Amino acid sequence: MTAPPAAEPAPDELPEGFARVLGSYERHLAAERDLTAHTVRAYLGDVAGLLEHAARLGLADVADLDLRSLRSWLAKQQSLGLSRTTLARRATAARVFTAWLHRTGLAPRDAGATLGAPRAHRPLPSVLRADEARELIRSAAELADDGSPVGLRDVAMLELLYATGIRVGELVGLDVDDLDRERNVVRVLGKGRKERTVPFGHPAARALDRWLAQGRPALLADGAGAAVFVGARGRRIDQRAVRTLVHRRIADVPGAPDIGPHGLRHTAATHLLEGGADLRSVQELLGHASLATTQLYTHVTTDRLRAAYRQAHPRA
Repeated sequence: MTAPPAAEPAPDELPEGFARVLGSYERHLAAERDLTAHTVRAYLGDVAGLLEHAARLGLADVADLDLRSLRSWLAKQQSLGLSRTTLARRATAARVFTAWLHRTGLAPRDAGATLGAPRAHRPLPSVLRADEARELIRSAAELADDGSPVGLRDVAMLELLYATGIRVGELVGLDVDDLDRERNVVRVLGKGRKERTVPFGHPAARALDRWLAQGRPALLADGAGAAVFVGARGRRIDQRAVRTLVHRRIADVPGAPDIGPHGLRHTAATHLLEGGADLRSVQELLGHASLATTQLYTHVTTDRLRAAYRQAHPRA
């Protein structure tokens, strides 16, 4: 039976010097790298575990961390039965931390520069076929034929998720000024607060126009600000509501896999690549920092972002 992962230590359980460095690292992640609170917690939890292990090895200063102590920590994690994916993530956290130590002068060398880890298994999630994606939108549009504000909103969200492949967090964060209807593009604030511009097709544009003209004004309440999409109570819609919507609408498509908003993101990328879009264009559309992430989909290539989108996307 696989042993459960060990609980990560709280910073106050660490030696004073380690706890002080961990506090500085937290400020760096939050203020300088502008990472989300969830990402900061994940990095800190992994690094706190590393520092606790280092203390157990008798190390007294972060400058004493070396490749052997890092490998010892990962070996300990592996002995606890952690998955390859978790081990790979923790190795990454260690490398980022040791690089920061070296860059800030807290360590004379980057101990994790050559640290390896088991390659994480990254199987693609289920995606919709092009006909299933069309049926998803069609069935949602049928339910919105009565002009109900919620129905118009749901169609617009589904169209935009599939048309652009944006993340659910990016969708709910959209403001009206982020939509450029003259060029049919949307400005998105992605991970690490990196901004990118993503095109969308005419079906999504029509659905957005109906929602903004007829649905949004009927639902909008004080406090919604410039949010593109609002919930039943008129405030900016949250991610949970969007996930619930996608799962519910997918259930209306016979034979379709049960996917959420991230599955629609993978679906959009897959259909673009199957239609001839080049890998770099899809990387830019999705906001992937590394091409290796996009390469999970396919090796198909051609050129130019907007031209590839118009040519390749089933609803361009």
